[in-house]
Amino acid sequence: VMSLLWQCAIVLAVVAASAANEDLNVDCEKHSIKVTWKVSPELVEHAARLFLGHCVPSTFSVLPTGEGMATFHYNLNGCAIKKRVTGKKHIYSTSLTYRPNRKPKPAAISHHIKCVYIRPEGWIPPFLIPAYGSAEGHGGLVFHMALLNEDLTGLAKSSLFPLGSFIPIWAAVDQKDHQPLLLLLEECVAATTPELQSASLVYPIITNKGCLADGKTGNSRFLPRYHPSAILLYLQSFKFALGEEVYIHCKLVAWDPEVFDIEKKACHYIKETGEWELLDDPSQSDLCKCCDSSCKPRLKRGVDSEPQGLVQNSVLGPAVPVSTQNSQDVTIWL
Repeated sequence: VMSLLWQCAIVLAVVAASAANEDLNVDCEKHSIKVTWKVSPELVEHAARLFLGHCVPSTFSVLPTGEGMATFHYNLNGCAIKKRVTGKKHIYSTSLTYRPNRKPKPAAISHHIKCVYIRPEGWIPPFLIPAYGSAEGHGGLVFHMALLNEDLTGLAKSSLFPLGSFIPIWAAVDQKDHQPLLLLLEECVAATTPELQSASLVYPIITNKGCLADGKTGNSRFLPRYHPSAILLYLQSFKFALGEEVYIHCKLVAWDPEVFDIEKKACHYIKETGEWELLDDPSQSDLCKCCDSSCKPRLKRGVDSEPQGLVQNSVLGPAVPVSTQNSQDVTIWL
């Protein structure tokens, strides 16, 4: 499947900021990305501050002219490269930067790098192919996230969602040879941009370490799990950014399926009872009581207080919420 995607690859390199005497080349390969960047002599001694995502150059050489040649050659699943799946495309994006100072100070030079793979006809989502995995990985794991159609049998064929309708969102982690894992959505927000920025307009969906806040203000809910390593969020389309492209940004956490606490949970609000319920074990729903306040431990416990589990930040979209009146006269295809 990936080879078919690769044959249809489109390469886009967008320059956000430039410096003199630099040359940039991007190759979107079958399973990897190769970027070569010729930098000015002034940057040669700062080669360790050149980054593709969070990766330093895989090789660096000094040219006879005194300029430097940085080569980044990494798997598409590495370097914090982000993946988005839309109706017809698989999009991998990251930034090529020169950072003289550590974050959060901004980069002095930044190039936006994007590889776009056209989805071949007949492609089906990974959860229908048990051994398949091509999404972002962390710690040897492979994470997936996708918009599904209304009967949950495949990818959504439209990005248009009438106001009040439900947007099925599926996320999973491939366990492979790893111990059994539970997938949790720790935080999710909707935003009008694929990259979260300080000025981004956002709408909270899941907050407070796994509390589905939109289920209390609306009718969103988690669906029963078919496997601990996957989760289905039934998100009700809302008025936020009506008619605009909306991106869902989530923090995915792979966790021990036998251990729940106030920081590792999936809670949704049951309107019939007026109470929060733990998706995976309603008998432990007391863990969700903090959803109306703050789900943080009262006491620090040294190293034990540090976040545990494998974490992956993912972005999904775009989805377009529209008014019911407008949606009756529009046919959308992807």
